[in-house]
Amino acid sequence: MHDASRAPGPAHPALELAGVSKTYPGGLRALDQVSLVVPRGTFRAVMGPSGSGKSTLMHCAAGLDSPTEGRAFVDGTEIGGLNETRRTELRRRSVGFVFQAYNLVPSLSIEDNIMLPLRLAGRAPDRAWVSELVERVGMTGRLGHRPSELSGGQQQRAAVARALVARPAVVFADEPTGALDLRTARDVLDLLRDLVDGLGQTVVMVTHDPAAAARADVATVMADGRIVQTLEAPTAEDLARSVTVLGSHRGAGDPRHPRTVPDPYLRGAE
Repeated sequence: MHDASRAPGPAHPALELAGVSKTYPGGLRALDQVSLVVPRGTFRAVMGPSGSGKSTLMHCAAGLDSPTEGRAFVDGTEIGGLNETRRTELRRRSVGFVFQAYNLVPSLSIEDNIMLPLRLAGRAPDRAWVSELVERVGMTGRLGHRPSELSGGQQQRAAVARALVARPAVVFADEPTGALDLRTARDVLDLLRDLVDGLGQTVVMVTHDPAAAARADVATVMADGRIVQTLEAPTAEDLARSVTVLGSHRGAGDPRHPRTVPDPYLRGAE
């Protein structure tokens, strides 16, 4: 029997949006007929001036919000028609998150923070995978520390490990270098790039930084809730030029700051 909630084809992309729009109360249209496909094992950057719709795109793509129109798929499963319980289950199974502010739980050790998605999902850890992951992100010897005992770069590395511990289909990184100095930001971007190249992970990164977006395989540039440009093998110069030109666009865009969304790792845990 055909399952209408599954995307067509035997090999599902990690992420697919088909004609997705989002209109908030009062008629505020934050996304306008957005379509894109993110193949597995690729690094996609989403850029645009403030209010362009890039954060709303991430929310709809990650199942944090429901599209008003169109269809959104993660790992072949349509998320728009799922209730909150099913969306929570999908996020815990197929989606990882990395935030600008790290969003680590202060009272937990780094090891417990990394394991949190598995604990919330009721899944036993794959100890060999966890060990490999901790070593790859450079957190060996730091697992017993609390977040406050680590530098910002170390906290972000722990957050990256947390995002990957459940082997998600896609990791969403929301301004992951925004709180870091330039050298540490480069280290985190190197890590994300290595996860794509070395592990075949799929990463979608929302950023305002052309230098960060230039590390991606493809950059999607947004303005007024629409995709206005797609650049393969982007350069920082090309991206900076695009965003400068689009800087005058101030359409509907995002009606709320991305950090106002509840932490998806704890959302639904009550």
